[in-house]
Amino acid sequence: MSRISLRNSFLRLCICAALGITAASSQDARAIIAESDKRARVASQKYEGVLQVYDPGGKVTEKRWRSERAGSAGNSKTVLRFTAPAEVKGVSLLIVNHTDRASDQWMWTPAIGRDRRIAMQDRSTRFFGTDFSFEDLEERDVDQFDYKSVGEEDIDGARCWRIEARPKQTKTSQYSSLQIWVRQDNYVTAQLQAYVKDQLVRRLRYQQIEKVQGIWTARQLEMADLRRGSRTVLKIDKLQYDVPVKEEEFTVVALRRES
Repeated sequence: MSRISLRNSFLRLCICAALGITAASSQDARAIIAESDKRARVASQKYEGVLQVYDPGGKVTEKRWRSERAGSAGNSKTVLRFTAPAEVKGVSLLIVNHTDRASDQWMWTPAIGRDRRIAMQDRSTRFFGTDFSFEDLEERDVDQFDYKSVGEEDIDGARCWRIEARPKQTKTSQYSSLQIWVRQDNYVTAQLQAYVKDQLVRRLRYQQIEKVQGIWTARQLEMADLRRGSRTVLKIDKLQYDVPVKEEEFTVVALRRES
C-alpha cells in the first residue's frame, strides 16, 4: 500500500483524499492520492493499539502494542512495541521508510535475545500473529505507484472515488495492485483492497472516522486475510499528533534497550 500509517497505517496504514472532481483521468487519480497524503501529513504521532485477532474458527485473542512515528512523509521511522500479553511483551518492530524503495525493517524478540532484519521475501508473512503483513505496516510513497480512476462507489453510506494503484517496476511488493476507496466528503480512505494477480487477498476497512487535532482519522481499522479466513481489528487509543519524539529512539539499539 502507499504510505500506510496506522492513523490512516497500518501500520499508518493512509492512502486517501480528493480534489473535488467526480470523474478522474489517470493524472487526476494521482492528484487525489497526493492531495490526500498532504492533508494527512504530520511530523510525528503516538498511539496505543488494542488488536483483536479472529482466527478462521472464530476464536479471539487480544494483543496490545504501542506505536511511535517520526519524520517527514515517506522518510519516516516507526516503532511498534507489543505491551501485552506477557508472551509477546517487548517484541518490537522498527520500520525505516524510504521514498524510492521498500522500507528497511528489524524485529527484536526478547525471548531469544536477538534482533533480525526482515528479508524482502518475508515481507508477505503475518506480523506476529496478526493479519497485517510486514509490508502492510510500512508507509508507501505516492510516487511508487501508477494510478487510474475505476469509478465511484459508496462505502458505509459515504460516496467514494475508487482508484487503482499499481506498483512501479522500482517498487518491490507482494501485491500486483491495490484498489482504494477515497471518501468525497472528508477525504479519508474508507477501504483498501490488495490483489495478487487477479485474486483479492486482503481488505482493510477504515472505521470510526473522526477529527483528531484537526485531522480526519480512522480510530478503528479492520484487516481481513481473505485467503486464510482470519481478521484483525485494531482499535486506536490515546492518539496524539505532532508530539515531541527523540530521533535516537528509532534505532535497533533502542529496541533492545527498552524491551
